[in-house]
Amino acid sequence: MASIPKAISHQLQSPKWQLANKRLILPAVLIALLAAPSTHGLTVSVLSDAFWQVASYVAATLSLYHFISAKLNQSRGLNKVLETNSRYQVLFASFMGALPGCGGAIVVITQFVSGRLSFGAVVAVLTATMGDAAFLLLAADPGTGLMIVAIGFVVGLFSGAVVDAVHGIDFMRPKTSKAKDAATNNHAHDKNQSVLKLQGLFWKWALLPATVIAIMGSLQIDIDRFFHLKAGTISYIGAAAALSAMLLWATSREVTDYQSAVAEEPKDNSNFFQRIAQDTNFVTSWVIGAFLLFELTVFWTGLDPAAVFSNWAVLLPLMGILIGLLPGCGPQILVTSLYITGAVPLSAQLGNAISNDGDALFPAIALAPKAALMATLYSTLPALIVAYGSFAFFE
Repeated sequence: MASIPKAISHQLQSPKWQLANKRLILPAVLIALLAAPSTHGLTVSVLSDAFWQVASYVAATLSLYHFISAKLNQSRGLNKVLETNSRYQVLFASFMGALPGCGGAIVVITQFVSGRLSFGAVVAVLTATMGDAAFLLLAADPGTGLMIVAIGFVVGLFSGAVVDAVHGIDFMRPKTSKAKDAATNNHAHDKNQSVLKLQGLFWKWALLPATVIAIMGSLQIDIDRFFHLKAGTISYIGAAAALSAMLLWATSREVTDYQSAVAEEPKDNSNFFQRIAQDTNFVTSWVIGAFLLFELTVFWTGLDPAAVFSNWAVLLPLMGILIGLLPGCGPQILVTSLYITGAVPLSAQLGNAISNDGDALFPAIALAPKAALMATLYSTLPALIVAYGSFAFFE
């Protein structure tokens, strides 16, 4: 009998368990909460809302984004235009940063490392980008999402232009190319191909019906009554779908370091629906974690986080900015989730959107660490100005 605890201890200490199964902690917690009568209803509600109100719209937004992106990628000659017309580099970088997700920002970082873009372009793209949190905000609140994306673009454009005007377009420009596919090399090739295919199939069949039901819910249609279902059926369907998406996310990739925990999924050689599925399930899992933390805090303590945060209102924009300094999209999704629930004000969301660099900071740190640090610090100043400007004039 004494050998059993030793065997369990050995298994828990093994690298395989430590690295491969950490993501399963969240689904395990959810299953436990669903099994407990006191938290069953609350957990079903959180999962259902996360799927119908967030995941469905995020998947629909991603579908449109990837379709347009595929069309734009067919254009040629852009690199030549940028190399011969430096005044367009910051404009290009701001536009790429304003695109939802991290792909555009990573492209700019790799072009800088190759010596094709200026340091001002790096500042512009890191200031303008909101990472995967943009998909969440656009899905949950399109008006505010578009406004923040536009603000990020303008602030990024201005910041990059000022940096180039002050330092010159050759400031910190690498003299030798480290041309590597940073988007690929900075992700561990630890993907479970069978799970990835399941993710793609899941959203291939779920995308259209999920989008239709999500729109019906937004129009305040009683979906259970419309389809002649028992009351609460659609909530359980949403909860089951959300839990399935999270399990697929949890088993699709090993957690080997901080980056693999908080960065969006690598999508090398994946098809259209796999790209949608990987980003959607990543965003959904972080949203569920944030929503659940919020709701359980209220349920177990009786505290209203929004009321508690209001006592520290002047520090909330700074909180959003400081979290934005963390690499990766996961922490930024938490801030956006808190904004959606009303726990933090618009100023905190603005500060986070401008200061956060998303996943683009990972290749920047790996390939040009000094430039990455300076660009991050440079993007913090406009974040402070915009966030506290919004706080002073509108809150």
